[in-house]
Amino acid sequence: MDAPQSIVSIGIDAAGGAPPSADVAFAYHTRTKHDLKRYAAGPETLDWDTQPNPFREFSGSARTPLPLTADHLTTTFAQIYQPPGAPAPLTLASVAALLELSMGLSAWKEYGPDRWALRCNPSSGNLHPTEAYVLSANVPGLDDGLHHYVSRDHVLEQRCRRAGRSAAPARLWIGLASIHWREAWKYGERAFRYCQLDIGHALGAIRYAAGALGWQATVVGGVESAALRAAMGLDRAGDFAGAEPEDADLLIAITPGSTAPDEKQNVPEAFDTAADHWSGQANRLDPHPMYRWPVIDEVSAATHGRATDEPAAPLPYPPLPEGATARAADIILGRRSAQRFDARHTIGADHFHRLLDCLLARPAAPWDVWCFAPRLHPVLFVHRVEGLAPGVYALPRHPEAMSALRQELRSDFEWQRPDGVPAHLPLFRLLTTDCRATSRTASCHQAIASDGGFSLSMVAEFEPIVGADPWRYRQLYWEAGLLGQVLYLEAEAARLRGTGIGCYFDDAVHTLLGIETRRFQALYHFTVGRPLTDDRITTFPAYPGRERNERWEAAP
Repeated sequence: MDAPQSIVSIGIDAAGGAPPSADVAFAYHTRTKHDLKRYAAGPETLDWDTQPNPFREFSGSARTPLPLTADHLTTTFAQIYQPPGAPAPLTLASVAALLELSMGLSAWKEYGPDRWALRCNPSSGNLHPTEAYVLSANVPGLDDGLHHYVSRDHVLEQRCRRAGRSAAPARLWIGLASIHWREAWKYGERAFRYCQLDIGHALGAIRYAAGALGWQATVVGGVESAALRAAMGLDRAGDFAGAEPEDADLLIAITPGSTAPDEKQNVPEAFDTAADHWSGQANRLDPHPMYRWPVIDEVSAATHGRATDEPAAPLPYPPLPEGATARAADIILGRRSAQRFDARHTIGADHFHRLLDCLLARPAAPWDVWCFAPRLHPVLFVHRVEGLAPGVYALPRHPEAMSALRQELRSDFEWQRPDGVPAHLPLFRLLTTDCRATSRTASCHQAIASDGGFSLSMVAEFEPIVGADPWRYRQLYWEAGLLGQVLYLEAEAARLRGTGIGCYFDDAVHTLLGIETRRFQALYHFTVGRPLTDDRITTFPAYPGRERNERWEAAP
């Protein structure tokens, strides 16, 4: 089929030549907004029998089977938010647990002839564009070098074996990359947004899994996109011949205990192309693609860059109160996306306050995963919460954001503190009203937005941030995904359930809130409530024939 017009071809820069990177990001964002009268450009039809393969593999790579060891972990979910105790040793078995709880499968589902996998890291449409790579140095039981994680089999594929063994202390990094086509197959041009949301969810999943082991996880700053691609072997064109390419997103340093390494130690050593041994050929995921969406490659290139620190003053929030005493592994492995909600259920006030409290950025998990100030602020549509009048509320996540939001949002909003809310929680009532129909319509007419106890729109500080550094277009979506991961797991801990909503009518939401400029933009919707179970769907173990809590002895 003919390719749609690209961002460049529609002429952002009338003077000719390549448009500035920020303008590409802004043009992409505007172009991919859903509207009440039309949706963003996408495929005209879907054939689920031709869905791209959800599992990337590299033929010819040596495979290292991993044990299922998460059930060895006794860490409670509440302890993840606290300073780590005695960390698990950095071994192959503990690396296996980290991957099992973050990027691994949690179950298989079956309905009639259809069978699909669920994973610990949520994904838009369950399409899972995110790939994980492990870079290891002196980890017992694991060769030094680069490995690709295959979640279906819970194995590591060795992509590069270093010529020499490191003599330094054991170190580990996780690289995350996106295969844009997996999302674009269903969602068309809007897919780049969803890929970035999935990176944020995966980042959160890794941080929580690391916390269950008494480890830290920190985004590595200062690594340019080209170096990141090289670190994950994604620049090796021959290894991806005929296969869908991967876009390098970020690198995460894994550190046992509470002491972070210095900046020099935080970056893995570059590969020696002459001495190190590479192997593996990427599989093709979709042999007969029917569409092309060139704007995705263009916005990807325009937003390449590197993570840089954004020093921020500590925010005045007290430590979180004690949370769920259930095992962290049980909550993580039990996380699901709700498909339907009980439209009569009222969420308890304590659970609601806890959910919002966990969204505030503190120097603890999961917000210690990076050095960025919070730039996303939930606007909530409250339907049924104990002690809270139905209506629209706002949660500015840093003090300065409140004045900016008050300037930008509707002038008739109340900005009143509701009764019974903890003193430190910056929750403000904007409007008292039954907003169920409004929230449903705004979220592409989806009942999950109105049938839960509440839904929300994550409103981002947008144009000033992206205009100063187009790479932040990605990072703002990662922050949205990280917020979503907190809501997913905290809802599970409260015996509720959450669902991310990527489909919403962008500018209709902005009009509803009074947003008239690009200073703020809605990036993600989410909803929480008591789920209704579909008994027609059968659940099977994540790894049939294997049991979690496998005994594992490291090779001598």
